[in-house]
Amino acid sequence: MDHAADAHRTDLMTITRFVLNEQSKYPESRGDFTILLSHIVLGCKFVCSAVNKAGLAKLIGLAGETNIQGEEQKKLDVLSNDVFVKALVSSGRTSVLVSEEDEEATFVEPSKRGKYCVVFDPLDGSSNIDCGVSIGTIFGIYTLDHTDEPTTEDVLKPGNEMVAAGYCMYGSSCMLVLSTGTGVHGFTLDPSLGEFILTHPDIKIPNKGNIYSVNEGNAQNWDGPTTKYVEKCKFPKDGSHAKSLRYVGSMVADVHRTLLYGGIFLYPADKKSPNGKLRVLYEVFPMSFLMEQAGGQAFTGKKRALDLVPEKIHERSPIFLGSYDDVEEIKALYAEE
Repeated sequence: MDHAADAHRTDLMTITRFVLNEQSKYPESRGDFTILLSHIVLGCKFVCSAVNKAGLAKLIGLAGETNIQGEEQKKLDVLSNDVFVKALVSSGRTSVLVSEEDEEATFVEPSKRGKYCVVFDPLDGSSNIDCGVSIGTIFGIYTLDHTDEPTTEDVLKPGNEMVAAGYCMYGSSCMLVLSTGTGVHGFTLDPSLGEFILTHPDIKIPNKGNIYSVNEGNAQNWDGPTTKYVEKCKFPKDGSHAKSLRYVGSMVADVHRTLLYGGIFLYPADKKSPNGKLRVLYEVFPMSFLMEQAGGQAFTGKKRALDLVPEKIHERSPIFLGSYDDVEEIKALYAEE
């Protein structure tokens, strides 16, 4: 047994230690955020374990109901949703929860209320479960700025008012990527310890990438700027190399790769989905928050994504996010419209 190696393993920056260190910078902090985050982390560990066992435990397959988006619900979606709702409510730190799986917002009973509102997609990309492709949980956190009865209005705020956002990707490894507004950090689950360890401190997206990520099957329905941009990726006129196409079809996996390697992820509006396909509160906002914190950009085709003010909890929006210079190019094409 290598005692030196084992001793080294104990001096690890776990996500709990990391968040406590951050908390210590704010003497007035009561630790509410740390408690909330530890409940989110527990939810992620549970779902990670369930995803890994899904094929064996017969969790794959339809639960026989259709969710608010009209997608047939998989058993694992339903389970993940229950896990996160219970974890967030039991933290005693939340007042309003918005989940992709629930038509209405959940209002926490008064005795368990706290000062945070959490918006989340409990299992994004779940149609990919059957083939073992990476899927994930996406979340965003707002602060409740009053002590009155909470309402849906408390979460219908622009993304620039979020205090934290992140995602947990269940893939070849289980990785949690988090920003509390001071940069982006990646933690990988060490299964032998059951702890998320800081493996990717201060993630910065390259200014320009050589990958574009989009569902080209929708190309016939795209608008002019998107069509021009993708054409430019494939057939550059300035002598540069063509970009590579990478598209998983699971937002967490595609955004994760974009964050680490650079490039651009596009889900534009088209004739079939004139308002875009991705949901503002729990897909567009958290991913845009992370992109900006890592030095990238996020754009809707009209404005900075985080400046959107949603009017409904399941509102959709087009999104272009990724490396700063790549998003600048698509912004320029929309400005010409």
